[in-house]
Amino acid sequence: MDFSLRYDRWYLPLATALGAGPKRTLIRVAEGTLQVKHGWIFRIDVPLASVESARRTNRRPLAWGVHTFSGGWLVNGSRDGVVEIGFASPVKPAKAPLFNWPVRSLALSLEDPEGFLAALRR
Repeated sequence: MDFSLRYDRWYLPLATALGAGPKRTLIRVAEGTLQVKHGWIFRIDVPLASVESARRTNRRPLAWGVHTFSGGWLVNGSRDGVVEIGFASPVKPAKAPLFNWPVRSLALSLEDPEGFLAALRR
């Protein structure tokens, strides 16, 4: 099942110009894996068995793009619809050219956060 990253209207043209727009972003829950790809900037594949927790958060990050966030990574195009996913053990991103260290959590801004959480629980 594929999900869309949420983008603020002002940020969408910038993200697209940087190679991280909707056509180059993938958030997929399928075949026992969570796969997140945000253009050339970030990619991670996590076995669903490694997902320890997942919840919506009311925290609104003060950044857009790919950044550290609460000891993990934030991949977002909006300050709204943010879901935080915790991992049972650190997971190393497949691609994160700026900072490539294992992380214990990932936050995503999603168009359908509730649907995404339901897919993780299946």
